[in-house]
Amino acid sequence: MSDLIKIPAEAKEIIKNKRTGKIYASKADFDNDVADPNTDTTVDDFRQDLEIKVTRVSMGVKTKE
Repeated sequence: MSDLIKIPAEAKEIIKNKRTGKIYASKADFDNDVADPNTDTTVDDFRQDLEIKVTRVSMGVKTKE
């Protein structure tokens, strides 16, 4: 298993309100919106996505000669 190729990737966490589509900078910002009595945001509106970007890498596949 030590011969596995490591592919460079970048991960980005996205915190979003399911109902309104609003994107928050962090989970803490979402929690503050839930705690704010001036909004109707509830904990059920929470949505968390993970976006992973992988760089294009040659897999080193060769054809038979």
